[in-house]
Amino acid sequence: MEAVERLPTSMLICCTTNALRSAMAEGMVRFLRGHAFCVSSAGVRVGTLDQFAVSVMDEIGIDISGHCPKDFHKLPGGSFDLIVSLSPEAQHHMLNFKGAQRSQLIFWNTFDPSATEGNREVRLTAYRAVRDTLFNRLKGYFIETGMTVPPPNIWE
Repeated sequence: MEAVERLPTSMLICCTTNALRSAMAEGMVRFLRGHAFCVSSAGVRVGTLDQFAVSVMDEIGIDISGHCPKDFHKLPGGSFDLIVSLSPEAQHHMLNFKGAQRSQLIFWNTFDPSATEGNREVRLTAYRAVRDTLFNRLKGYFIETGMTVPPPNIWE
């Protein structure tokens, strides 16, 4: 990981529809960093909040049921210190996003679990894998940059 000149205080997490991956990640950042850190999320397009994402986040005590998916046009003004893209489409959009000019950009290509076919348990397993991957990436980023996070194994 590249050295960070100063710790970020604001973060944008983006994906394709802001309905599951970026919504989950936004909830995780709020959990890990609290209100001392400004976080928002957006999609290239607006989707409908994915109820499997709500379910797997609820399993670890993070409530995203009130999340309202939005696109980049609905973002508050200003820029973000850090922008994390979770899909190739969002990453491509970030390269042309006016608010990204002075931001640190990170691309974490993250599987879209909504593409998983099968029964409810098979699909939930895919969502849990994405949830856990995102949580570990975010926690690792915050630890590597010297920011505090809750103790390990928070949901075990």
